[in-house]
Amino acid sequence: MPIRSARPSSDRPLTLGATWIDAETVRFRVWSPYAESVAVRVLTERLDIVPLTRQDFDYWEGTVSGLRPGMRYRYVLNQSLERPDPASRWQPDGVHGPSAIVKLDELLWTDRHWTGFPLESYIIYELHTGTFTPEGTFEAIIPRLPYLRDEVGITAIELMPVGQFPGARNWGYDGTYLFAPQSTYGGPSGLQRLVDACHAHGLAVVLDVVYNHLGPEGNYLGDFGPYFTDRYRTPWGNAINYDGPDSDQVRDFVISNAIYWIREYHIDALRLDAIHGIFDFSAKHILQELGEAVHTEATRLGRQVHVIAESDLNDSRIITSIRKGGYGLDGQWNDDFHHALHCLLTGERQGYYQDFGKLEHLAMAYRDRFVYTGQYSPFRRRRHGNSAKHCAPSQFVVCAQNHDQIGNRAQGDRHSQLISFEALKVAQLAVLCAPYLPLLFMGEEYGETAPFLYFIDHGDPQLIEAVRQGRLREFAAFGWENVPDPYDITSFERSRLNPRLDTDPQQRALLNWCQVLIRHRKSMPSLGTARPSDTVRVRLYRRQKVITLYRQARHREAALIVFGFDPQPQSLTIREPKGTWICLLDSQDGQFGGTEEVRAPQSLRIGPDGTTQVALPAYPAWVFVQSPDQVGLNSSTASGGNIIRRE
Repeated sequence: MPIRSARPSSDRPLTLGATWIDAETVRFRVWSPYAESVAVRVLTERLDIVPLTRQDFDYWEGTVSGLRPGMRYRYVLNQSLERPDPASRWQPDGVHGPSAIVKLDELLWTDRHWTGFPLESYIIYELHTGTFTPEGTFEAIIPRLPYLRDEVGITAIELMPVGQFPGARNWGYDGTYLFAPQSTYGGPSGLQRLVDACHAHGLAVVLDVVYNHLGPEGNYLGDFGPYFTDRYRTPWGNAINYDGPDSDQVRDFVISNAIYWIREYHIDALRLDAIHGIFDFSAKHILQELGEAVHTEATRLGRQVHVIAESDLNDSRIITSIRKGGYGLDGQWNDDFHHALHCLLTGERQGYYQDFGKLEHLAMAYRDRFVYTGQYSPFRRRRHGNSAKHCAPSQFVVCAQNHDQIGNRAQGDRHSQLISFEALKVAQLAVLCAPYLPLLFMGEEYGETAPFLYFIDHGDPQLIEAVRQGRLREFAAFGWENVPDPYDITSFERSRLNPRLDTDPQQRALLNWCQVLIRHRKSMPSLGTARPSDTVRVRLYRRQKVITLYRQARHREAALIVFGFDPQPQSLTIREPKGTWICLLDSQDGQFGGTEEVRAPQSLRIGPDGTTQVALPAYPAWVFVQSPDQVGLNSSTASGGNIIRRE
C-alpha cells in the first residue's frame, strides 16, 4: 500500500530527478503514488535496471554507481511501463525519448558578484529564442547582448518558455518537462552560458514559466500520480492539481522547479504565465507559497529575485503584500494598458477590444493602473477587476506589443503593419515614458515587419488538426480569416527577425527614437519608474485626441509629455501651471525620421492664465522638461497624487 503522510511544508530540497552524489554515483528520486513498483533503467550496454525503494509521501528513491554525464535513463513503472523522468534535467532526444543525466555544476560561472537589481530598474525585452536569431539557440543570443544593452538600452531580457516541448519549433507554452531547457535551443549548458553572459553585460534575465497546464504531447505525468484534476478547466489543457487529494507533492514539484531555475541557472525573475488558469482554494494559495519560497531562496543566495504574474483578473490581491491579505508577488503584466493604447492606435474594437477605445481608458490606465476596477465589462458581460491604486507603479509591466498580442492575431501582424510610422513613435513614447515597467517585444525597437505567427511541431496528426481548428474558433470572435497553418514550417520561418537597419532609414530612425527615450528614462527620475510619492497628472484633450502627462519625482525637475492619436495636424491650447518648459524630444526631428514641418516649440511658455497655444503635427510625440529656474516652483501645484483632468 502507498505510504501517505503529511510532509512539512518547509522541506523543499531539490532532490527530484537524477542528482549527483559523488563523481560516479547518482541518486534517482521520483514521486509516483500510482505505482506498485518503480525501477530506473540506465541505457548502457548492460541495460542496468535498479529497483527504487518507496519512501514517505509516495516518493521512490535509489542510487546507481558507475555513471557518467550524458547517460540516458528511464523509469520503469510496475515492471513494464517505461517513462522519462518527470523532473528530467535534459531531454536530448525529445519529449518521448529517454532522460539524460546532467552535471549542472560544470559551468565555471563568472557572475559570483552578481546580485541582481530592483524591479523598478527593469526595462524588459521579450524574445523567443527560436526566432530571435537565424540559429535559434541560446548561445546565438550572446553576440546580440551588446546591441540590446548599448544600442537599445534595455536592462533585462525575458525568455519565452524554454521547458522541453515537442519538436523543434513552438512558442514554449506546450512544454512537458519543466526542468529541462529545450534541447534544440542548446539544452542546459546553452542556457547557463546565456545567463552568465547576460550578467557579464549587466543584464537581468526573466524566464517565462508555465504552471497552469502542461502540453499534451509527451506529457506522461498522469502515469505517475494525480498531477492534474478534472475539477477545473483551462483553455489549454487539464488544470494542475493544486488543492485536491495528494496535491502537496504537486505543489512541491512546481515550487521546486521555480527554485531550480534560480539556484541552478541564476535566473533573476520568473514571469508566471496566465495565472488566471491556476485554480487553488487552499488556505494558502499556491502563488503565495511559491512567492515566499522564491524570496526565501533569493535571501539565502544574497540576490534580488522577482516574481511577476501574467493575469487576466485585474486583481490587485496578486501583488498586495501578504500582511495586507495579498499573495505578495512582486509584479504583474497590465493588459488593460496594452488594450487601451492598441485601440487608440489601430481603431480595432473586436473581441475583448470592445471594452476599450476611448481616450479616457488610456488616461485611467496611467492614473489607476487598471482600467476596469469593478465596473461593468461589455466583453465579459459582468463587473470586472478591483482597485490597484494602493499598488506601486513598479509592480506593473506595460507594453504596446508582446508575443500574445501579436501572435494571437490571425496574421501575426505587428504594429509596423497596422499603423503609420509616426504612430509607432507615439506607441514607444507612451510605453517608455510611462510610470510603470516598460516591455518591448523583440524587433519592436526598430519596427520589425516580419510577423510573429503561432507555430507548432507536434508529431500527432490529430493533435495538429485540433490546434488548427482551435485557432479558427479563437479568431471567429475577431472576424479574422485566412489563418496560416501553425504546423507549416513557413509559419515558423516567417516569424524570424529580419532587421534592415543598414538599408531602411525608417528602421534606423525608429531605433534612434527608442534609444533616446530609454536613455532619458534612465537618466531623469521624472521619466523613470515612478515611486508612490511621485506625481503623475493626466490631462485629456478629447477633440484633439491628445494626452499630456505631468510627471515629477520628488524634489527633481518635472517632465511634461505630450502625445496624440490624430492623423491630422491641428492646434491645441495646453493647460498647465505657468512656467517655462524646454523641449527635450520631438518625434518630428529629422534624426527620428520626422518631416520637421510642424515642430515642437523649443521653449514652451505657459502664461499666468495657465495656457499656451501650440500647433500639433499628426501623431505628436513630445517631451519637455522643466526649466532649471522653475524647479520646485510648481511642486505645490503638482502635488496631490494621480489625477485626470479633461478638456
